[in-house]
Amino acid sequence: MVWEILSRYGRVFLCGGLVCLVGQILINKTKMTSARILVTFLLAGVVLQAVGLFDAIKEFALAGVTIPIIGFGSTLAEGAIEGAKIGLFEACTYGLRAVAGGLTAAIVFGFVIALLFRSRSKTA
Repeated sequence: MVWEILSRYGRVFLCGGLVCLVGQILINKTKMTSARILVTFLLAGVVLQAVGLFDAIKEFALAGVTIPIIGFGSTLAEGAIEGAKIGLFEACTYGLRAVAGGLTAAIVFGFVIALLFRSRSKTA
């Protein structure tokens, strides 16, 4: 029982850490902006879901890949694929419906944090 829990947390930590490592390498070794790196990770999730590999990765890595932006891209693609079975308009709306909870949370928490803290410019 304890070994199963430790194994699960270890896989999540290692896989999530690998995602972060790839992001850090992209920051250090390329001239990509952070926005482009986020979009790259999002598209990686979309592509992995579209070709059917994300579920196998998710089964092993658990929250290590579902929590980062890769999981958001996968969920978006999963909804769009489900909607595309019905029609073109549904492909767009089902994708947004699938990620609505995450988007709502990001907007609400961002708004609350903006009210609580004062923003300031970075100093060089």
